[in-house]
Amino acid sequence: MSWKNQSGGPWGGGPRGPWGSGPQSSGPNPPDLEDLIRRSQDRLRTVLPGGFGNTKVIVAIVAIAIVVWLLSGFYRVQPDEQGVVLRFGKFVATSNPGLNYHLPYPIETVLTPKVTRVNRIDIGIRSGDDPRRGTAMRDVPEESLMLTGDENIVDVDFAVFWMVKPAAAGSAEDIGAANYLFNVQNPEGTIKAVAESAMREVVGRTNIQPILTGARQTIEAAVHELMQRTLDSYQSGILITQVQMQKVDPPQQVIDAFRDVQAARADAERLQNEAQAYANRVVPEARGEASRVTQGAQGYKERAIIEAQGQSARFLSVLTEYEKAPDVTRQRLYLETIERVFGGMDKIIIDPSADRGTGVVPYLPLGGLDRRPAAPGQTK
Repeated sequence: MSWKNQSGGPWGGGPRGPWGSGPQSSGPNPPDLEDLIRRSQDRLRTVLPGGFGNTKVIVAIVAIAIVVWLLSGFYRVQPDEQGVVLRFGKFVATSNPGLNYHLPYPIETVLTPKVTRVNRIDIGIRSGDDPRRGTAMRDVPEESLMLTGDENIVDVDFAVFWMVKPAAAGSAEDIGAANYLFNVQNPEGTIKAVAESAMREVVGRTNIQPILTGARQTIEAAVHELMQRTLDSYQSGILITQVQMQKVDPPQQVIDAFRDVQAARADAERLQNEAQAYANRVVPEARGEASRVTQGAQGYKERAIIEAQGQSARFLSVLTEYEKAPDVTRQRLYLETIERVFGGMDKIIIDPSADRGTGVVPYLPLGGLDRRPAAPGQTK
């Protein structure tokens, strides 16, 4: 149809169609489509006086379209994101946060996953809405019940914190974000399955007693290492930042019996500690007493030997002097013996032969002769 055709259509003006007169209707006539087309042509000639036959206009339109197309390659990466550039759907490079450029669509496209946000996945528990208490946690026993190394069952609830591995800008080798986008279809499901498998493996080679008491940090570290090694083997581009055990208890059906066992073990440990403390106190005391008796006996032995040696030497010296002058030595021994025997007595012995039988005045206070004057300040 020519742009300047004003006849209203190939069949002439009026409501006639190719088969004669159109249908008769008593209501309002529908809008004339050919009239609308004609008005649109008139408005287009107003904008483009030369019509589409003007070469300059066509070139200008094409140039503007090309410029707009080229400008569409600019894109912005947020601070918590990293750009992953795809060329015809194939990964070629990464880009840092800020304003960047890639070849316009459909040559290149860009994806911007968040690489600094730390995500959390709970295993064994789920959060739900309680109309009365708000958010509530519910157990998922099919995820948390595990078999220990000593064939006991334990209920383990834990959380895994993860993030996307950041890659160096423009690098085609360190492609953590690209691996996260293209190698893993369901990242959260994969992390959850790997975490549950790793926890079951670590718990399966550990006895229940360390799991319930002081081995949590060791188990968390072992699960963390095993998860990261497994995810790296998948080339998932996922970084595990932390594994945190929330609750470790026996199954609900036997938790009372386990608590009784734990209480009995605590009592046994307490009694053992008390016995050890008593032994630590008594044994040193006994050893000290034994050492004191031994040292006393050794001192008595040395003292007795020295005294015997001294008496023997004294006897030998007296014997030597006695052999030189027996009478003098005998008299000296007698006097020394009398002095040693009567030296501490308060009796006075008078030889009746010394005063020719006259005797001694009976009332003479002989006991006072030996008294010495008392020192000042002492009672007589």
